[in-house]
Amino acid sequence: MRIEEQVVSQLMEKGWHISFAESCTGGLAAASLVGVADASKVLDVSFVTYANEAKMKYLGVKPQTIDTFGVVSEEVAHQMAEGVAKEAGSEVGVGITGVAGPGGGTPAKPVGMVCFGFYIKGLVYTDTVQFGEIGRNAVREQSVVYVYKRLLEFMSAQRGCNEG
Repeated sequence: MRIEEQVVSQLMEKGWHISFAESCTGGLAAASLVGVADASKVLDVSFVTYANEAKMKYLGVKPQTIDTFGVVSEEVAHQMAEGVAKEAGSEVGVGITGVAGPGGGTPAKPVGMVCFGFYIKGLVYTDTVQFGEIGRNAVREQSVVYVYKRLLEFMSAQRGCNEG
């Protein structure tokens, strides 16, 4: 079973819904989920918020968070994940923001750096991964693989907990 199928299966088992707030992945994470036959049972809405203004308008990312930490930061990914979950009314929200390349990198935030936020039933987890200069589409694809691996870990850790 593909990893996306496992995520959909676990979401269905728990009666949960998922929403994505994507920047550098441009909808690739949501599209990967939609490739699973039962995706409509767990996915209602997702956002591609490429522009900072869109992150603020649709996800509630605070301008001062962007000003203080930069758009590619765990703090922004946190607010994206929480914002999309709240806006969509879903139990799981994923925020993805990064520098896919080939340009746009800085010494502090090099090409290939991606920040992730995972909102799971009121708790938010964040990660930063440096994929390196492996090419724009490879960064995007590896980001999606990372998202699904982490989702499986988080949902597996929830097993046995009160799901309601």
